[in-house]
Amino acid sequence: MFTPEQLDAASGVLDACRTQGWMLVTAESCTGGLIAGCLTAVAGSSDVVDRGFVTYTNAAKNEMLGVAVDLIEAVGAVSEDIARAMAEGALTNSAAQISVAVTGIAGPGGGTAEKPVGLVHIACARRSAETLHERHVFDGDRDAVRAQTVVAALRLVRCGLG
Repeated sequence: MFTPEQLDAASGVLDACRTQGWMLVTAESCTGGLIAGCLTAVAGSSDVVDRGFVTYTNAAKNEMLGVAVDLIEAVGAVSEDIARAMAEGALTNSAAQISVAVTGIAGPGGGTAEKPVGLVHIACARRSAETLHERHVFDGDRDAVRAQTVVAALRLVRCGLG
């Protein structure tokens, strides 16, 4: 189900978290749980993965992660501000020390000139540290966008781990 590249990235994150004694939480919209699924596809991941939030709707982002409705209305669900708020909300609502959040437009529809299909915002938050953010516009169909998002998100977590 997952590619060798995805599983290698997941293994690297899990090993780095173990080294620091940290737990990880995910908050996913456009990937629908694929990041958590990839992490938990690696044997022994239960000592690192605290939980995962799949917040596909705006209501779920608000109810589960505390993302403000007025912020979503102001900037749209696919934005840097929302990715950051999701990552920070995941930390607040978990026992983890580090989080990763993704929100994007996987396609095939839903894109605009300002927010094209393939646009993904990824954020990584740590307690008492600045939240990291990356903006990507991935090529390919829905599956390709989601697959690339998993790898990019796991790489950002590695950056967040220092």
